[in-house]
Amino acid sequence: MESLAAIAARSLAISAAATLLAATWSLPLAYAAATRPRLRLAAALAEGLVGVPTVLVGLLLYFLLSRRGPLGFLGLLYTPAAVILGEAVLVTPLLVAVSYQVLAAAVSRYAELALALGAGGGEALALALREAAPELLAAVVMAFSRAVGELGVALLVGGNIEGYTRTMTTAIALYVSMGEFEEAAELGLALVGVMVLVALAVRAARRLAEDG
Repeated sequence: MESLAAIAARSLAISAAATLLAATWSLPLAYAAATRPRLRLAAALAEGLVGVPTVLVGLLLYFLLSRRGPLGFLGLLYTPAAVILGEAVLVTPLLVAVSYQVLAAAVSRYAELALALGAGGGEALALALREAAPELLAAVVMAFSRAVGELGVALLVGGNIEGYTRTMTTAIALYVSMGEFEEAAELGLALVGVMVLVALAVRAARRLAEDG
């Protein structure tokens, strides 16, 4: 049986990769929506998709990545890459929605003030981004927390393969189904510990930003 430490390490690595992947398209999209009125519909759509069940996202990705699916030729199903992609898709609406609110407020508060004081457009936007950076970091960490606690996508496209795609949440589900409640409880406590550390990290980042 795989060690709990190995499962936790893999879960954190997969979730971190998924969050960084999602950030590569979510943050630019949120920035575009905050600065271009025509794209604000994208932010509204993201807000509406935040609550989509993870099982539904996993099912759609399973159809896409299965052998008969349009992306089946990639051979990603039941691999860590599939889990990373699935979690990235899952956290995208949350990351876009939160980042949009942060950037829209920063642009309205700082960029417009800077323009009124005679700053150039680039300088005004740079100021807004600098002031929004701590909150954007908090949004990314929030997305990471959501990815770590995800079950449906990891189970459906990862397959819960021991030593390969098994994460904390899929391992907990497996242990419970096998009646090994002690192992499930240990992983559950580890998962809660990660969530608490993430929350503390967000608060610390915000406090440092405010002090700075």
